[in-house]
Amino acid sequence: MDVSEQDDGLFKTLFQESFQDAWKDNPDFTLYLAELSASSVEKLSREPERLAEEKAQILEQTEHLAFNNYKTFIKTAECSKEIFNDFVSVEEHVESLLDKLPTFSETCSNFMKVAQEINTSRHLNSLTLARHTQLLEILEISQLMDSCVRNGYYEEALELSSYVQRLEKKLSNIPIIQNIVDVVQSSTQLMLSQLLQQLRSAIQLPACLRVIGYLRRLDLFSESELRIKFLQARDTWLQSVLASISSDDPYYHITKTIETSRVHLFDIVTQYRAIFSDDDPILSMENEDSPIYGNLFHCWIVQKVQQFLNTLENDLEQGVGNRLDSLLGQCMYFGLSFSRVGADFRGLLPPLFHAAALKSFNTEVHNATDSFHKAMKSFSPQPVPSTVTSTIISTMATKPDELNPPIELLQHPPLAAFINSILSAFNNLRHCAPISLASPVTDSVCSALKTVIQSTCAFHRTEETALNETERASFANFCQVLGKQVMPYMKECLEAFFPSSVLTNLCGGSFLDVRLDVDALLVLLEPVMPQDSTQEEDKPPHRKNEAKNSEYDRRKDQENSESNESSLSKVEPNKDVNEKLPDSVQRTQDLTQVEAVSR
Repeated sequence: MDVSEQDDGLFKTLFQESFQDAWKDNPDFTLYLAELSASSVEKLSREPERLAEEKAQILEQTEHLAFNNYKTFIKTAECSKEIFNDFVSVEEHVESLLDKLPTFSETCSNFMKVAQEINTSRHLNSLTLARHTQLLEILEISQLMDSCVRNGYYEEALELSSYVQRLEKKLSNIPIIQNIVDVVQSSTQLMLSQLLQQLRSAIQLPACLRVIGYLRRLDLFSESELRIKFLQARDTWLQSVLASISSDDPYYHITKTIETSRVHLFDIVTQYRAIFSDDDPILSMENEDSPIYGNLFHCWIVQKVQQFLNTLENDLEQGVGNRLDSLLGQCMYFGLSFSRVGADFRGLLPPLFHAAALKSFNTEVHNATDSFHKAMKSFSPQPVPSTVTSTIISTMATKPDELNPPIELLQHPPLAAFINSILSAFNNLRHCAPISLASPVTDSVCSALKTVIQSTCAFHRTEETALNETERASFANFCQVLGKQVMPYMKECLEAFFPSSVLTNLCGGSFLDVRLDVDALLVLLEPVMPQDSTQEEDKPPHRKNEAKNSEYDRRKDQENSESNESSLSKVEPNKDVNEKLPDSVQRTQDLTQVEAVSR
């Protein structure tokens, strides 16, 4: 046990309940206890008396001190009171100050902020003043950009646009910069519209290269989109040029369309290939899986060719007269010129010209049959005076190799007019007569002859009882000429138009299905044919020289078959018709005169 624990035990024993814990911390108390502990018993026994005497002495000194210094004590008490009052007042002021300190602190903070803002604003104003020139240049960018675009200074406009883009990346949070960016973007859109509008005009290759260069630098389109935009713009211009062509005359419209399309389409192709040198197979590496970009240029060319063919078909349907050969030559030259760019479309022309030639021929044949039908309604069988016939025959200089109409037609104006119209249809067809027309032309002529036979039979049924002997004889001769002269003559015209040798070489087999079946037609005419038809009929002059002309016809057929190269081109056997039918055309004029005389 240490000393402190012994002292605690001693204190509790001596003082019992009256010992206070605070005494342990008093050094005098501790020193006094130590002194008592070291004293003897005798000294300890006298210690209470000594303490009582010392207490009385101290009390006396205190009373004496208080008596001698009572004024001081009073003054001290008064001072203490005043000090206490002052402390109370100070405490109140301190509390008031503490209450007002937060407001004061907040006011000071606001003042500091305002002062800082003023200082910042002053610094900005000073900086703005120092950099006034540079700021003015930036603020004028939008106006300068607009001026450059409107005046066509696209190079400077692109530089400004690039600078503004860099400025936006750095200072996009500044409102005035964002406003400048918006205005510049509007000017960029205006420049884009102007560049595309240039592509929609008659622009040459150097200007095209510059415009596409500007569009590439704008970086608004991918390579594929740029190609599409180029083709769309150039196509818009081409369509406007084509739309400006007058469509009143189909022949004029299609010839101008051919010329315009050939020149301008070739220019567009040249421009495209010069600008986009990496051709279609590697058109767009960024979107390889998209088939729409695979053959972009090829699809556009195909569309333009199809559009031209549609226009050609439409104009051919409206009718171009007997100028199909000229039109075919122009179209073939157009297709040949496009073969240099891999778009030869000459193989698509035959069906169109085939249909146009056949339609024109059928129309003329139909008009001929209608005219014959109308003529038969007012027909009165009367023989032509022999003097008139002999006069007209004497004026006709025939040649052995010519395919002339039967002379007997002079006696029957309806048949003469009908043959006139058919020969006119043949003469118009010979300018453009593909060999593929052999069968439909034969069918058309056969149908026309059937209609003529029907009209003749109808006339016979209607007027048979009203005819006298002379008129019956004239009508019998009419039917005889129709069956024995007109039908064989039509067959010979068809054979001259489409020679057997040519049909055999091209068809590679039988051509009987494209020949006029005269026997079948005669069966239809039997009800009105004279009963004595078994007697030998008068042969036309060209048949009398048949043996003499056989060698000539064989030689002409051989020459025509050698010169025939394709079914699309003008069939060379038509040269036979070109040589034989002009006199027939002259004959149509004579026949018309005969008809006028007979009337």
